[in-house]
Amino acid sequence: MGKTDTLNKTAEVRTPAENPVDKYLRMDRMPHIWCPGCGIGSTVNCFVRAVEDAMIDIKKLAIVSGIGCTGRVAGYMNLDSFHTTHGRAIPMATGVKLANPEMNVVVYSGDGDLFAIGGNHFIHAARRNLDIKIICVNNFTYGMTGGQVTPTTPQGIIASTMPYGNFEHTFNLPFLAESCGAVYVARWTAAHVKQLTKSMKEMMSKKGFGFIEIFSPCPTLFGRRNKIADGLEHMIQFKDKCKIKKGASAKEATFDPDNEIVLGTFVNTERKTFMESMNDRYEKVFGPKYVRYGEE
Repeated sequence: MGKTDTLNKTAEVRTPAENPVDKYLRMDRMPHIWCPGCGIGSTVNCFVRAVEDAMIDIKKLAIVSGIGCTGRVAGYMNLDSFHTTHGRAIPMATGVKLANPEMNVVVYSGDGDLFAIGGNHFIHAARRNLDIKIICVNNFTYGMTGGQVTPTTPQGIIASTMPYGNFEHTFNLPFLAESCGAVYVARWTAAHVKQLTKSMKEMMSKKGFGFIEIFSPCPTLFGRRNKIADGLEHMIQFKDKCKIKKGASAKEATFDPDNEIVLGTFVNTERKTFMESMNDRYEKVFGPKYVRYGEE
């Protein structure tokens, strides 16, 4: 074998195999801007694999993000996407769904965006059972704008706006989602990739308002201020403190970093979506002449 043949053979061996998730990502925008040790990229990998497993037509899939580190997700997805203003991802997603009911609409944002400035929108979208899916990457801080305290920051944690430790009551997001009427509610961490992928697929395969909370490290602002060495150490803490509990209620999903933290699927039920309720009401009022909106 000549020298040229040997070089060609080596080149063939080193050619990387095509990653099945590449088609869902805007590879021309890589590498991404997330910090080393951040868990957001891991959640995106879970999401695109869930879309692949659920065999969702990406031409009928739209993703909406708000402002923040997680809000950058929409810009990396190779599908219909919208990066909207702070806290307004859910209203925008509502408009997309009602304008085109065939679309699968996913809101992908962070704890500050969804539950501080956007909290009211979350409550009413769940109450109405809009057929949209919410993925919240919860890193317990405003990672993009300076490390301020959010509605999910645990008590005692140092933040730029709580330099002596947070003393405010913390939201139990799964319990909030259930109490507002969500039909699917789950919580995982960025370290539980298999469970998270399965849960995302399960949520996107059903009608109604679904919600998944994902604990994720923020080594740059949360970790640095609270003496957590890096994202890997934070992931290990998740593994040690978080326990999967089958059949747990959302009320059990309280967050106390000093005690066991419950993970799992808390709600998986059925009820009429907003559009189904609207059509049923108008059909009752207007009779057979009413053409049900969004239904073939």
